[in-house]
Amino acid sequence: MDPFETPPSFAWEDWYAGVGGRITTIPEVTDTLRSIFDEQVPRFEGEASADKEPLSSPQEAARLVKERAHESGADIVGICELSPEEIYRDCRVEGTHAIAIGHRMRYRAFQTVPSRESAIEQIRVYYELGRICIELADFVRSLGYHAKVQAPVGDSEVLHVPIALKAGFGELGRHGSIINPELGPLFRLGTVTTTLELTCDAPIDAGIAEFCDHCRACRIFCPADAVPDERNPAAGKDHLGFDRYQIDTGKCFPYFARNNYCAACLPVCVYNHKEWARDFEGFQTKKFPEVVMEDPPPPYDGIPPEERHSYPKLKRE
Repeated sequence: MDPFETPPSFAWEDWYAGVGGRITTIPEVTDTLRSIFDEQVPRFEGEASADKEPLSSPQEAARLVKERAHESGADIVGICELSPEEIYRDCRVEGTHAIAIGHRMRYRAFQTVPSRESAIEQIRVYYELGRICIELADFVRSLGYHAKVQAPVGDSEVLHVPIALKAGFGELGRHGSIINPELGPLFRLGTVTTTLELTCDAPIDAGIAEFCDHCRACRIFCPADAVPDERNPAAGKDHLGFDRYQIDTGKCFPYFARNNYCAACLPVCVYNHKEWARDFEGFQTKKFPEVVMEDPPPPYDGIPPEERHSYPKLKRE
């Protein structure tokens, strides 16, 4: 992809309007989303301290940033230089570096998926990501450098997944999410952009791409039939040079909007490490979740092509 032809930001409200509105209504989700937008979003930006903290090197700065992020609750932290292809079309980002933050979701909430419990867990993790990123951005500003939280859920100026791949989080799975060698795919992403010079991490090759080529669990258990059989050369290359798998968003989003934010593709992924998941906080869980396969609604492709990312129309009649 031409770095100056990045997609526009995801038009959440337009997509919801096109599929009949926000069908999933769960009080806990509504309350948490309200807290995110009312309490957290105003804190995503702030003034940097006028006094710059003397730092010995970018390596020292990176160590401090990662240490603070982990103290705040991040499960994965990585750093990369920010490039034009990682910024949504028509957005302008102040900063040279991106700090990627990953926070895992609790497998016990995905024993049945989609479900009320899995929806609540997804929004809970987005709230936690907001908190972690705010604390990290506040810390960077206290050192005298600009820092901005790029919204983990909602409107962001950057593409979280390409940034996290470049920062060494893992590899892109068939389901379109990152698979981490330790955490599998059951985590969510946040990003802090900054002017602080930091030593960068590197993309990893853990053999996950080849694993995905042989495993089709997410393809088989996608209730919307939106996961591809093959890689799509037209979608461009991933960070390792492989053709990307690309989801049919026109099928995925209508199901997502009607069925508790779905996410069935994540807990069924065979790359989940059920050993830690089963023992996480002492809860006994299934090795494989129950997937509720409701009849999918009709696909929706009503967003004008120039106002959305491109996606394939998979197995459309």
